[in-house]
Amino acid sequence: MRVDNRKPDELRPLTIKRLFTKYAPGSVFVETGDTKVICTATIEENVPPHVKNTGEGWITAEYSLLPSATPVRTSRESARGRLTGRTHEIQRLIGRSMRSIIDLSLLKERTIWIDCDVVQADGGTRTVAITGSYIALMDAVKWMMNNNIIKENPVLNSIAAVSVGVVNGIVLLDLCYAEDASAQVDMNIVMTGDGKFIEIQGTGEEYTFDDTQLEEMLKMAKKGILEITEIQKKALENNC
Repeated sequence: MRVDNRKPDELRPLTIKRLFTKYAPGSVFVETGDTKVICTATIEENVPPHVKNTGEGWITAEYSLLPSATPVRTSRESARGRLTGRTHEIQRLIGRSMRSIIDLSLLKERTIWIDCDVVQADGGTRTVAITGSYIALMDAVKWMMNNNIIKENPVLNSIAAVSVGVVNGIVLLDLCYAEDASAQVDMNIVMTGDGKFIEIQGTGEEYTFDDTQLEEMLKMAKKGILEITEIQKKALENNC
């Protein structure tokens, strides 16, 4: 039995609240179990130097863990004067995940900023951030089209992410912190809504895993992401 009484292949309860903040064209508050993340999408009328004069746009991301998001206060990285390697890794993951499902040429030379702030952390913050960022991105694109900033929807597919892992020899879906901390294998999977892989991050924690376990984890992750995709669809169908 899992610590929260879920079945091995059962997601934590997922809720998505759109248009959560006043000023960002796209914003959501996402809750997955006890993990809570605010994701916003804003538009900037310029692009990074490496994209300038290409006629294409860009999507980039910033991620932060608020000080009270964990049981022991985590000091702000701005106070330390530098980002941790973990934060850099997660920001890059979110950014390239969002770029993988969009036609950047249709944005023209403008940037969509995705900002993810973890209000409460209980495992899976990066996967929840990706799941929520997609909704924020969709609302920002809708806002741009409604305001005649762009003429076509550049989003090519939906995107969601989930964690899987091996805990006490059993493959589990959507790990909470207690499970993640004791996992023998920890894996984060990013996929499109039609079942194509975008990113697979997996490692054994002083443990090895075989192809049978890998296949089981990928199969379980795909099942979870298809379920998340349906929740995303229902959230976007709601006329806020």
